[in-house]
Amino acid sequence: MTDALPLRCPWCGTDPLYVAYHDIEWGVPERDGRALFEKLVLDGFQAGLSWITILRKRNNFRRVFDGFDPERLARWTEDDVSRALSDPGIVRHRGKIEAAVGNARAWLAIEDRDNFSDFLWRFVGGEPVLNRFATHAEVPTETAESRAMSKALRQAGFRFCGPVITYAFMEATGMVNDHLTCCHRHGQV
Repeated sequence: MTDALPLRCPWCGTDPLYVAYHDIEWGVPERDGRALFEKLVLDGFQAGLSWITILRKRNNFRRVFDGFDPERLARWTEDDVSRALSDPGIVRHRGKIEAAVGNARAWLAIEDRDNFSDFLWRFVGGEPVLNRFATHAEVPTETAESRAMSKALRQAGFRFCGPVITYAFMEATGMVNDHLTCCHRHGQV
């Protein structure tokens, strides 16, 4: 007799890196402001690409972007941007790289008056939204909350944070639980 494999959300497929991301990280509530910043920047880099592309390059992004330390990233110069543009280990898109630098500056400005984590979590009332979707087709690509978050982030100076990106970010960081009801992680997160 063999053990049955756990049921998962179908988007992660069978790639071991994607499966591990799904099973360990995706949908787990994240409250650390620096970690939230990293994820938001990476979701911005995903625009027009697949998440697995970004996931495979994540360690390179961390290396190139000074561990996503907003204070260090906010001090980047044109030389730093040029260095990043020459690194084949990341997505070399000038607009997204420059946005990451600007987003670090916006993060610092929010932190001066508020807690970045609290700022973001307010869009879901401070607690994860527990959805009960049975199929991937039921999962929205954006919501009123993601539109409000996107608008507030843009007003604060963030870029590459439209409502679809912010909804994917909310799913990934556990602000909303969009694991399908058949997925073994739905009840766990």
